[in-house]
Amino acid sequence: MNEGNRVRRILLAAARVVVAATVLIFAGLGVGALVTTLGNAPRQPEEESRPADNPFARTSLAGPANRPAPQSLAEISGARRTPTVIAAVRVLPSVVSLRTERTVQSQDMFTRFFNRGGRSRVEAGLGSGFAIDDAGTIITNAHVVSGADRIEVVDRDGQRFEAEVVGFDELTDLAVVRVPPGRVPAAPLGASSNLLIGEPAVALGNPSGYALRNTEATVTSGVVSGVGRDIQAPGGQEVLYADMIQTDASINPGNSGGPLANADGDVIGVNSSIFSRSGGSEGMGFAIPIDRALVVASELLQFGRVRRPWAGLQVLTDRPDPESVFGRPLVVEVLDGTPADDAGLQAGDEIVTLNGRVINHDLDWQVGLVDSGVGSTVDVTFQRGGRELQARFRLDEVPTGRAERIEVLAGLRLITVTPQIQQELNLRVEAGALIASVGEEARGTRLREGDVILSINRNEVRSAEDAGELFDYYARSRDGTVQLYIARGTEIGYLQPFRVR
Repeated sequence: MNEGNRVRRILLAAARVVVAATVLIFAGLGVGALVTTLGNAPRQPEEESRPADNPFARTSLAGPANRPAPQSLAEISGARRTPTVIAAVRVLPSVVSLRTERTVQSQDMFTRFFNRGGRSRVEAGLGSGFAIDDAGTIITNAHVVSGADRIEVVDRDGQRFEAEVVGFDELTDLAVVRVPPGRVPAAPLGASSNLLIGEPAVALGNPSGYALRNTEATVTSGVVSGVGRDIQAPGGQEVLYADMIQTDASINPGNSGGPLANADGDVIGVNSSIFSRSGGSEGMGFAIPIDRALVVASELLQFGRVRRPWAGLQVLTDRPDPESVFGRPLVVEVLDGTPADDAGLQAGDEIVTLNGRVINHDLDWQVGLVDSGVGSTVDVTFQRGGRELQARFRLDEVPTGRAERIEVLAGLRLITVTPQIQQELNLRVEAGALIASVGEEARGTRLREGDVILSINRNEVRSAEDAGELFDYYARSRDGTVQLYIARGTEIGYLQPFRVR
């Protein structure tokens, strides 16, 4: 009996285990079905898929960090409206990049020995510029475009234009190029006559060129470090780097020709050069005053060249101390019938001011004339015998600019030497035919611009007409060989004979 009860209890316990296991299996299947259903159900947009809360995340894409940058000064808050921002907003749309291509001839010893032409290569150059009107007139540096076979202008939006050179002036290092009208807006132009040392200055341009694959210009900021700065042109170049604006705003290669602006966002200069031992910006950049740039641009637009102003007097430039640049210009000669002569100036007078600007040395005098321009009336203060006197006269164009040019050979143009031209160029001869220009066709003559022809085959030359007649005579002769006796600088001598046809 007891044995039967024990067996029944064992069977009952086993049955309970089976029932419990069955329940658990079905429960597991139910949970799995539930999970599968939830996984396939449509997601609720902003519920289960949302990541964990980020305390720094913005709740809306329209938040301050995602708003577009202000496009006008009216949209910029007072705290962000700095001089640099003002200049950038007002001037950047007018700034362009320039890419130039020049064909350069290279010769090795073999090609020179056998008198062959050598190889040519295309040399790329970079620079900046800015529009001064809505007609497509762009100002840049002369050294950016001089000698270029092709010039491409790129605006801030990446639009590319073939540029036409209106003219350039190497003396002032300024050039004007033209693109289709209405493409680049005019920059707001200020004045450089009332600059304050220490006021903010912003340099704009494209220092990277295409190295960064960006076409829009960049800005650097600093102050006007100095005004009226005169620097020595490198390598003996005849460039008038006088009365320049000095700034510590970074100016780097590629910035040349770009604008320098003030705190009002008005252009006050044209970035031109830097003083650097490393080749990069060292905080001594120089800009051409905008007042001068606009005078030069006007000349180039009207005449295709810059007419040089002339007063008809010569000032002393040789000084006992070659390192000194100070000392009022001393008048050493005044020609009869010239503007200075008509105004009463005499040899021995010392120039004190020109149009109110103090003249400390001869460069001040030269740049004062250039800034005034041909046809303008100038006021000059000078000292004579301890007294300070005033004179007013109208500037004329230099005699070489007004002189008639005679083309005697293909590409060779001559001017007759006159007393006024002798004074203008400080020539050591009183008569002859001055070489005004030498074209590519006349390179074989070995003549240079500025040479004075004194005789041809021992026949005296006293004018450009004399030289023209003699060249024509020998060109018709059987031999056609001529030997020229010329003055070049301080030297006088014979050129190697050549043939004319």
